[in-house]
Amino acid sequence: MPESNPSAWSATSLRRAISAAGVALWSWNVETDAFAMDERGFQLWAVHQSDDVKFEDLSARIHPADRDRVRAAFTATRAIVGAYEIDFRIIIGDEIRWISARGIGDDSGLHDRLAYGIFLDVTGRKQAEEGHELLAGEMSHRVKNLLAIASGLTQISSRSTTTAKEMAIELTGRLAALGRAHDSASSRPSRPGGVTWRPPLDPTLPL
Repeated sequence: MPESNPSAWSATSLRRAISAAGVALWSWNVETDAFAMDERGFQLWAVHQSDDVKFEDLSARIHPADRDRVRAAFTATRAIVGAYEIDFRIIIGDEIRWISARGIGDDSGLHDRLAYGIFLDVTGRKQAEEGHELLAGEMSHRVKNLLAIASGLTQISSRSTTTAKEMAIELTGRLAALGRAHDSASSRPSRPGGVTWRPPLDPTLPL
């Protein structure tokens, strides 16, 4: 039976929970710049396990576009009261990983000049966020194109009709023809090399 009182949990139980969560532990000596990590931390950073690791040694693996920001952020955490979170990229060979560093700021929280925190590999989450942003951008682009085409067809129909009813009928016909042209173009077989030919659509021409 597991202990119901968290204060009675053993060190082994805590290590199991930390390992299951994929959390890497670290400590940073703010005076000597010495950095200590557990085994998962060294694996995450792809650094050989050593007792002589400095913050600058890890900085060399941080993405150049994030490096100055991360250095400044870690320094600034000493003045932050409460929890903080810093997300950044590291480069391991040809692989880019997203790391989230979390801890408690403010010098009053230091123990023997040591700051403590955790690292989390958040690469999957960041990739999903980037995918959502790309999808949202593509959808926005397509919607704008559709609105531009609809606006062009509306202007053409307004010039070639005299009543609202005639305009509605003609505009509906043009939009329906545009839809059929799109379906036809989408169903055409691809040329060699995977390129599908589609005729250009000019909204100024009658459909």
